[in-house]
Amino acid sequence: MAFQCQRDCYVQEFDTCVVSCVPAELTLENNGKKDKLKGFNLKLKDTILFPEGGGQPDDHGTVGGVPVLRVLRQGPEAVHFISSALEEGQEVHIKLDWERRFDHMQQHSGQHLITALADTMFGYKTTSWDLGRQRSSIELDTAAVKPGEIEALEAAVNEKIRAHIPVTVSLLSIDDPAVEKVRSRGLPDDHAGPIRIVDIEGVDANMCCGTHVSNLSHLQVIKILGTEKGKKNKTNLIFIAGNRVLRYAEKSYSIEKSLTGLLKTGADEHVDAVDKLQKTVKRLQKSNLIILREMAVLIAQNFKNKADRGNFFSLHNKDGDNEFMNIIANEIGFQDTVIFLTVGEEKGAGLFLLAGPENIVTEVGPRVSELLQGKGAGKAGRYQGKANSLVKRAEAEALLKEHSCKLIAGEE
Repeated sequence: MAFQCQRDCYVQEFDTCVVSCVPAELTLENNGKKDKLKGFNLKLKDTILFPEGGGQPDDHGTVGGVPVLRVLRQGPEAVHFISSALEEGQEVHIKLDWERRFDHMQQHSGQHLITALADTMFGYKTTSWDLGRQRSSIELDTAAVKPGEIEALEAAVNEKIRAHIPVTVSLLSIDDPAVEKVRSRGLPDDHAGPIRIVDIEGVDANMCCGTHVSNLSHLQVIKILGTEKGKKNKTNLIFIAGNRVLRYAEKSYSIEKSLTGLLKTGADEHVDAVDKLQKTVKRLQKSNLIILREMAVLIAQNFKNKADRGNFFSLHNKDGDNEFMNIIANEIGFQDTVIFLTVGEEKGAGLFLLAGPENIVTEVGPRVSELLQGKGAGKAGRYQGKANSLVKRAEAEALLKEHSCKLIAGEE
């Protein structure tokens, strides 16, 4: 069965009736976590909401005012997952999220055009493709493309767009000899009904279930962003088409304008200006590290030279690293002194180091780490790690002072 969305990809609203609506669950994946959502599987007499397939994501929209969360194909039928039930036999009005659909149409037809010309011009076959949210990619059956080929391919596809070439859809029976002459990566196992052919006049005839523009001029423009190394002996070609190119240009100009204001240079000088800044930052960082190392030695010597220095030393410094803290600990010596050092934002994340007699460090180290919401490890009188929060630093210091007092009293 060809759905209304496949017969006329430009229909944005449509009336039909409910065939069935049964309770169901939908598994949604979000940042690696899978959540199960309770709802209903809805089947309609016909639909303008495309179920995912052919590398194209499903459509968004509403049925009878109820948002459709997913549309999946099951054999010859489209199953719409909705959050609240609709009655069997009920007449319903479908509204399509046209902006999303037209974007998919532009990317999908753009893929067909690029695939066809990459094969015709260079013999590169398409083995798969992905319609992403920001950009799309085509997997080419070649380890690498030659210099100049991407530029030539981009020029050729945009020439076809300017030629206003029509794109038509036809349905053929599975035993029609014409089916053998069209491009295809094979039919799905649950395919049913006639074969749908998308024909870019004089350019390509491709077996496809997806939604497409009716004329290449509707693609507006295609920009090939470049290539990336793919799977073994494959190359991924990255592209955007139509409105995505306009958004990409607008975003790029906005970034360029901001950089011009920050760097006080013209756009052509941005790279050189950033390169100079990076080199300057590296030199300053190197100088800062030298100063921090020298400061660590002076801090330790100043403590050692105090007549009433005691056997406990605590310091927090906004700047520093593990080496900075270890220099202080080594210079002071921690066989008979408890040393507690932290670096980082005063109430934020940072690093910590606890050094002292091994029995004290072994006992108190994990408790200090817990107070700082961090993780640490230690041996030979040192316990150090990352702190997610230094808010309770004072509590950790008080705990260590208590143990240093016991050290003086000879209780440890």
